[in-house]
Amino acid sequence: MKTITLEEFLNDIDTLTIHFTLAAVLLPLLAFIINFSLPGRLHKLAGWVSTIAILLSCIISASVFSKVWNSHHVHQQMLWFTIGDTKVYAGVLLNNLSVLMLLLVNFIALPVHIYSTAYMKDDEGYNRYFAYLSFFCFSMLALVVADNLVLFYTFWELVGFSSYLLIGFWFTRDSAVQANKKAFIMNRVGDIGLLTAIIILFAQFHTFDISQLFADKGVISQSVIQGGTWIAPLGNMPAVWQYIACGGLFLAVAAKSAQFPLHTWLPDAMEGPTSISALIHAATMVAAGVFLLGRVYPLFNGAELTILALIGCFTAFMAATIALTQNDLKRILAYSTISQLGFMIMAMGIGAYASSLFHLATHAFFKCLLFLVAGIVIHQMAHIKKDNSLDIDPQNILTMGGLRKKLPLTFIAAIIGGLALVGLPLTSGYLSKDGILIQAFEWSDGKSGFYKIIPITAVLTTWLTAFYVARLILKVFFGELKVLSDHPGIQIHIGDGGWRYKLPLILLAVCCLFPLFSVSPLLYEQAWLFQGLTLTIRAVHANIYHTLIPVSVNILSVLVIYGAYMMYVKRKGNIFLQSGFLYRLSAGEWYFDRIYNSVIVKPILFLSTAAFWIDRTIIDGFINALADIGIKIAKLCAWIDHHIIDGFLNLLVVIVEAVGNFARRFQGGKVQYYLFSMLVIVLLLFILKTVF
Repeated sequence: MKTITLEEFLNDIDTLTIHFTLAAVLLPLLAFIINFSLPGRLHKLAGWVSTIAILLSCIISASVFSKVWNSHHVHQQMLWFTIGDTKVYAGVLLNNLSVLMLLLVNFIALPVHIYSTAYMKDDEGYNRYFAYLSFFCFSMLALVVADNLVLFYTFWELVGFSSYLLIGFWFTRDSAVQANKKAFIMNRVGDIGLLTAIIILFAQFHTFDISQLFADKGVISQSVIQGGTWIAPLGNMPAVWQYIACGGLFLAVAAKSAQFPLHTWLPDAMEGPTSISALIHAATMVAAGVFLLGRVYPLFNGAELTILALIGCFTAFMAATIALTQNDLKRILAYSTISQLGFMIMAMGIGAYASSLFHLATHAFFKCLLFLVAGIVIHQMAHIKKDNSLDIDPQNILTMGGLRKKLPLTFIAAIIGGLALVGLPLTSGYLSKDGILIQAFEWSDGKSGFYKIIPITAVLTTWLTAFYVARLILKVFFGELKVLSDHPGIQIHIGDGGWRYKLPLILLAVCCLFPLFSVSPLLYEQAWLFQGLTLTIRAVHANIYHTLIPVSVNILSVLVIYGAYMMYVKRKGNIFLQSGFLYRLSAGEWYFDRIYNSVIVKPILFLSTAAFWIDRTIIDGFINALADIGIKIAKLCAWIDHHIIDGFLNLLVVIVEAVGNFARRFQGGKVQYYLFSMLVIVLLLFILKTVF
């Protein structure tokens, strides 16, 4: 890393790469500005303005990726501001992780943009949608290349803000308003954690520079905890601050990537357009948390990583059990996202850093694909509802069935995406999930039996994933269309849609297969992405896990899928009874919302109501009483001033005026008055002399 002046920056050998990166980041921002400036008659151009911007950004990102990946890091910065003796620099940091995310965000956003031009064409907020979408992409792209924790935090907040706008895009719906408020508030909890961690790191290491902090030979790698003290090159702090910093970072990751206990906002976030759900769940909002963990990974010690592994494993299992019983198509996929993110967090905790980020990349493709499939299905079900004036929920899989005949391309895309999500061979999901499961068992070797819970639970979660994915596809695409059997004779005119629907599906479906990532369909170690992200050189372990885990997991996954087929298509057996405590627990989403409502929301509302009553009744009452007393005293003073003080003064005026008028008569020039006054004076003198 080098610090250069502005002139040196413009002439440096890596300037072209930096300029390309900035162009890739700023193009969506330019589209955002243009779309908000378009006059009303040109609003329909907004979709293509954003799409062309993200296409150019994608091409430029691919160029940057080719120059940086596995070659050298590019890190350039300039002086941003100075506070006292502290100089804060800002710039661009490009390494394997950042250029991967730069390309991934653009590559996922491109089909979403193309899809959206058709999906949102009849919406009144068409240009507003694309303006928000471009701003969302800009925020995420800037986040992944920022080299400074202050800049990182800024764009972290912008990602949250733009997701707030998109989740509540249809703000006339109360459910959308409640959903975006819930997402915004829960993410503020994580943001407080991130801000706390940043402050602690700066206090300990005196820099916001991500490279200086987290590089292989950075200051964090040189710090240790000994005897309750956190010892760093430039100073020492009590060890508790390291734990608080890691806790704050975990809160940030848990909020953005929807991990327990801050996961409940993500299923509700489905109130936004389905195309937005595809982007949020694939490579932007929820990916930001895992990306942050990848950035700050050296800060966590062994015990803290084990806690991460436990929470990630629990989240993956819990979300998978909930997905088993949900009937809302998008909600099933939302819990699937939470579960897969749990796998990524668990992988980070067990030291499978490369596999975690590998799964982040593969998950982006098949989850985006599945959400776009869901969008087409919901869109077509809404057409059936509108054309026949039916009272149905277009997102409820119980009203679907047999759609493979009407939507053949959508069905094929759903099959490919579903197989990748389950992690069956020949898909990219197999490579990334296989690596996580194998390394989980390797990690638990040599540890106590307690640690075996993590790999065993992960394998069980994989089988649960196979079941709910099979249930979803079978309910939607197999059997007979339920709404048709309930309403015979209705008109059905649906299809896969035009090229703007089909092209994104084909592109993403191809990317869900193994050749994009590896020439070997079975060995995750040979994937170029895994090799490029591996922190240390690893030898291929020729242990039993590399054979036993893939074989056993996938054979049983196929059996689970077959069991679901017999259950939901052939109607044989009832292995999943819709009754009992476990079913209610799953259908009730483990009652987290109810618990939070009872333990957190209601007490806060009660305290707020009580504080409001105290403020209005006691504090305002006391102040109003003082005001009344003051008014009464003022009125009394006014009466005294008017009737007594002013009255006395007015009396003196009257007396003086009367005396003056009386005395003035003796100066009028009339002799009789002079004689009369002299007589009065003589008379008074005579009386006084007689008396005294």
